[in-house]
Amino acid sequence: MNPEELSSRILSDCRCEGFALSGIAPLTSLSRQEILQEWVAQGKHGGMAYMAEQLAERLDPTRVLEGAKSAIVVADQYAPRGSEDSPEFGQGRIARYARGRDYHEFIKKRLRRLCQGWRPFVGTHRFRACIDTAPVRERELAAIAGVGWIGKNTMLIHPERGSWLLLGVILTTLDLGEETPVPDHCGTCTRCIDACPTAAITDHSVDATRCISYLTIEHREQIEPALHAGIGDWILGCDICQEVCPHNSGTGKGSIQAAWKPIAKRTTTAPLPGVWGTPPAPDAIVDPEAEIQPAYAPRRVSLPLLDILGWNEDTRREAFATSAMKRVTLAMLQRNAMIVATNQTLRTSDPELTAALVPTLQAMASDHSQPELVRRTAAQCLQRLHADLNGAPPAAPAE
Repeated sequence: MNPEELSSRILSDCRCEGFALSGIAPLTSLSRQEILQEWVAQGKHGGMAYMAEQLAERLDPTRVLEGAKSAIVVADQYAPRGSEDSPEFGQGRIARYARGRDYHEFIKKRLRRLCQGWRPFVGTHRFRACIDTAPVRERELAAIAGVGWIGKNTMLIHPERGSWLLLGVILTTLDLGEETPVPDHCGTCTRCIDACPTAAITDHSVDATRCISYLTIEHREQIEPALHAGIGDWILGCDICQEVCPHNSGTGKGSIQAAWKPIAKRTTTAPLPGVWGTPPAPDAIVDPEAEIQPAYAPRRVSLPLLDILGWNEDTRREAFATSAMKRVTLAMLQRNAMIVATNQTLRTSDPELTAALVPTLQAMASDHSQPELVRRTAAQCLQRLHADLNGAPPAAPAE
């Protein structure tokens, strides 16, 4: 079987596993090493120390899988184009990718199943399944594989499916040829840059230290008070730069799509012909015909802000047992909830929320059984409320 036939079989199996998109990237085409090095050197990775610690592996995939020559890139779509929502008052918004089942588990299980099915037919060649917890530049590989292009907000964009995509990568020692990369179609548009409330985005770069997603999910310390207002209603993650992207609108198909290869769809869930056509296992919970896999159906679109301030560790663990947000600690979650509740109070001047929030913040700020992160954030939020309600500059934060 020549590389082209082999690639075709592999991509057909990826569709059998319900992945919306897939492609092949030769590792020799990776070319953005200097961009990543500069991004890390400028400290734009914030507290994500692993980005610097594993930089050598990110720059050279053969450090992740010795002898690797190709990457098989897959994508799940987790939200429809044109999807809009707004939380009820007193609720904090959750980014769309975190509303359903934990994508790490859902994607990696299917990647491993693919690898297991292929191994008997490739001799001594090897595979390694990777998701975003591995030191792999999955967006660049996806762009090389023809799955989309990297937008100015650094998200991967597909013209028919937009950027509501989650990526997986299988590194392999097989030489599988290559796909046709997609040109950058962002043009002169700067909507994502202009819409970011914390000014985290510049042309094809994101400063994590200002990004709402990083601040609410990855950052484990205090959030600078100057960034509190920009967080708005987002308690976990942020979708703003994707919501404003024209390629995520639900309207029609532009001229870009006319030249785009159509999304391959199977008309049956029966096994593909040949030894490569191993069907998904019965427990896969995968629908090869679905635009969006059932696993990504929203379980929570928002969280009750004041309730969270009374949660304990057991409540948090139960709430996020099957979510990608399980790594967010209780102190981080309560920090975020206080900031969002304060934002909503200042925006609406709602007397009921003010009456409920202020005593709670006062109690948390003075309770030394609370983590320092919680106490300090409560004090910062009280300062913001005091300054707004009394028209006076805020006092120094309580120690």
